[in-house]
Amino acid sequence: MRSSLHRRFTAPIAIAAVAGLALAGCSGGPGSTGGGEAGAAGDGEVTVYGTIADTEAELLEESWADWEKENDIDIKYEASKEFEAQISIRAQGGNAPDLAIFPQPGLLADLASRDYLKPAPEGVEANVDEGWSEDWKAYGTVGDTFYGAPLMASVKGFVWYSPAKFTEWGVEVPETWDDLLAVTKTIQEKTGAAPWCAGFGSGEATGWPGTDWVEDLVLRQAGPEVYDQWVSNEIPFTDPQIKSAFDATGEILLNPAYVNAGFGDVASINSTEFADVATPISDGTCALTHQASFFDGFITDAGGTVGPDADVWAFITPAVEAGGQAVTGGGEIVGAFSDDEDTQKVQEYLSSADWANSRVSLGGVISANKGLDPKNAQSPILQEAISILQDDKTVFRFDASDLMPGAVGAGTFWKGMVNWINGTPTDEVLTAIEAGWPSE
Repeated sequence: MRSSLHRRFTAPIAIAAVAGLALAGCSGGPGSTGGGEAGAAGDGEVTVYGTIADTEAELLEESWADWEKENDIDIKYEASKEFEAQISIRAQGGNAPDLAIFPQPGLLADLASRDYLKPAPEGVEANVDEGWSEDWKAYGTVGDTFYGAPLMASVKGFVWYSPAKFTEWGVEVPETWDDLLAVTKTIQEKTGAAPWCAGFGSGEATGWPGTDWVEDLVLRQAGPEVYDQWVSNEIPFTDPQIKSAFDATGEILLNPAYVNAGFGDVASINSTEFADVATPISDGTCALTHQASFFDGFITDAGGTVGPDADVWAFITPAVEAGGQAVTGGGEIVGAFSDDEDTQKVQEYLSSADWANSRVSLGGVISANKGLDPKNAQSPILQEAISILQDDKTVFRFDASDLMPGAVGAGTFWKGMVNWINGTPTDEVLTAIEAGWPSE
């Protein structure tokens, strides 16, 4: 399982975790029992807890190995598939790690609001002010206090396609949403087959790829201010602007002439595993699919090559008007339960361009740190994603379902996408999703 996907499989657990915190209240921050007083020297050991596991955990540990030796600090990393539940339990029990890598800004904010987390030290904030955008810094800020620096990132909304086939069909990479619809229509007419393939299947998290589609369209059609209001429920799912994003998505996903290449009809989207789409994209059975930057690993596993002149390449879902550059994505935020000197040193290093370059050069991930050299990324699509994130003209917004309460983002929103694909009317779906929003 790729780290870019971990939240999709564990997010439902966070619902119970956050609810448990609400009942338990704050019994004194765990930092006071775990890491000692602010400014204390520490004991030469810093514990880090997160969801990054297996090979990617090994690469994470390799990324800071030289720094550990140089600074005589032993960083002990622990991975857990039940991070969202366990981090809350450990915080309440006074047994929190020194640092935690949060895949969901909302969970970090909840713990910070209950005084479990320590504000980030000045060195961390200075690194973020220098190397990250204001959008990214905001995801580690609660109220007026900055708690955590971003770590890694992913770019969503890529449309994957075959450059050779585009040339054969006489179509070009679209510059606007209407252009994308025109390209889709042309491919369908020239091939007599559905151009798009999609899979919403993901076990208990089935439906999440559909939320990514809608999030892209809300940001591109309505803009970042409306997107932010939607995430905080100032604008409900039943608002016409959100319905418009569903309607736009439906121009492709609900059109039986346009989906589901290699798998069946519209309803087959729900029963198709999201990863299985990599095979028809790689062998040319499917012309187009919508998925995040991590998808290149699945294409490679399916026997395809990724690059501008390779089997498969990708472009960002275009804006409504040419020239717009707005993207959704995900990532992690590093928060501290301790503030001794050693913990602060590690936290500052993880927020630096030095660490970003060290980890990205090992392969498989990217960062939005402006000090990262895109050439250190070993995949062409990851290099492209880094360039997009580093571009000052790019408007970035974190995945909306990760920012919404779990009952909605990992609950009624996912379920609503499945029902929508199965034919439930849009208005009914939107009402049901909105009903999941927790009452004040």
